[in-house]
Amino acid sequence: MERSRVTANVAIIVPVLDDAAALSNLLAQISSWQLKPREVIVVSGQPEPALDALCAQHGCRLINMPASRGAQLDRGASEAQAAVLWFLHADASAPANGLTSITSALARHAESGCFRFQFQGRPIWYKNLLKWLIAMRIRLGGVPYGDQGIFALREVYLACGGFPHQPLFEEVRLIKRFKRRGTFRVLSAPMAVSTRRWDRDGWWARSWRNRWLALCYLCGMPAERLAGSYRRTDNAENRIET
Repeated sequence: MERSRVTANVAIIVPVLDDAAALSNLLAQISSWQLKPREVIVVSGQPEPALDALCAQHGCRLINMPASRGAQLDRGASEAQAAVLWFLHADASAPANGLTSITSALARHAESGCFRFQFQGRPIWYKNLLKWLIAMRIRLGGVPYGDQGIFALREVYLACGGFPHQPLFEEVRLIKRFKRRGTFRVLSAPMAVSTRRWDRDGWWARSWRNRWLALCYLCGMPAERLAGSYRRTDNAENRIET
């Protein structure tokens, strides 16, 4: 078998909403990996002609459905055939050894996990500070968000109830259930997260906004209401991201 055709029994699932340009970069990354996923499933919150051509070019499966990130993620999981599910944001820069890191972690009895948070671009002191604060929050029991590339055995995902069908903070309940099993791992490989919203809104303003929304959700405010507020800050890109 050619090295370029060696595959891992992993399904990569990517929810998108008006984000063909970012998805194009991610799919190009995946295509360059020596170890390939078994399947890539793109779940779009609206039909886009550009996505049809892009997914056909990279041999991905495209599913269109109403926009709601939790529902999109869960739909992708339900359609996947692989034994392992890996959920990626379209604007992420995933590690080239990500599939190897996941399979190695599963061989060491992990059942689910995510990657270490890192910002894209050159290191700057405020990026490093925020990265350290995020790492400390997670180390002290906080929930990592979807931009850190959550993965799980398919059977464990199903046993934990999957993603709730909500547009924001859809990963919180699921990751809490993963962690209760005692087999959730944060891998050392970095997941480089897009800085575009921080660059646009200001690094401290955006970070404070994210923490305020998380606190409101923790206090019981419905995700749908918070998503409406989040959308108003993201009108320029017409997307919901955590």
